[in-house]
Amino acid sequence: MAARPRDSAPSPARRCPACRAPTLRQLVGNRAALTVTADLTPLTPEQQNAVREPNRLIWCLRTNQLGIRRLVWLDAWHPPDCPHDHVTDHICPPDPTTLF
Repeated sequence: MAARPRDSAPSPARRCPACRAPTLRQLVGNRAALTVTADLTPLTPEQQNAVREPNRLIWCLRTNQLGIRRLVWLDAWHPPDCPHDHVTDHICPPDPTTLF
């Protein structure tokens, strides 16, 4: 069976069904692919350091000339002055604890 071309269709932004935040869900990686649901809010380097956890990764969000978005691993070889937006895994905010 032939593999699907990598950028054959744009990855549409969707809203999280629980909190309605804009997200992007995509398979990332070539061999051991990981299904990622990422927030579409770009992060500054300071925000990246604040939200980074062992099980919450930061992703490089690349957009080509056709508007197709692709998540890429941030690895040791990722340039520190990368011009693309960096986003993080989506985690819904906690439910409010205030009762009316």
